[in-house]
Amino acid sequence: METSQSNDPCTPSRTSTADDAGCDLVTVPARQGLEAVDILRRGAGEAVGPVLHDDGGDTLGFVVPAGTAAAWDVPGSTCTGTDGRGLRLNPEPPVDGSDWLLPPGEADLATDPAVLRRALGEAARLIKAADSCC
Repeated sequence: METSQSNDPCTPSRTSTADDAGCDLVTVPARQGLEAVDILRRGAGEAVGPVLHDDGGDTLGFVVPAGTAAAWDVPGSTCTGTDGRGLRLNPEPPVDGSDWLLPPGEADLATDPAVLRRALGEAARLIKAADSCC
């Protein structure tokens, strides 16, 4: 049984400024991530939070609520916890060599992990079907 985690806004860490948030980051291959973004943006009431992409275009990173990394088990993806250090959500990307696909302020504060899990699964199925048809 899959349980849904809260889509509470990323909460500031004890040593953070107002621009810092205690969030985790789910990293996926770019093709699957772009499909998932499309799925989330088309979904009724299924909001997508800020999304990072690397300069090489190989991966996308979805901002999710703090604590997600402890239970994340989606094959082909990685969830990195911030361990209370906070993830800076401002116009400048928090990781060198990355940029915002969906920047903070233009997206919800975080993507619900259960919703992201379903979107990534659907994206993987769509990619597999597209790759096997030819």
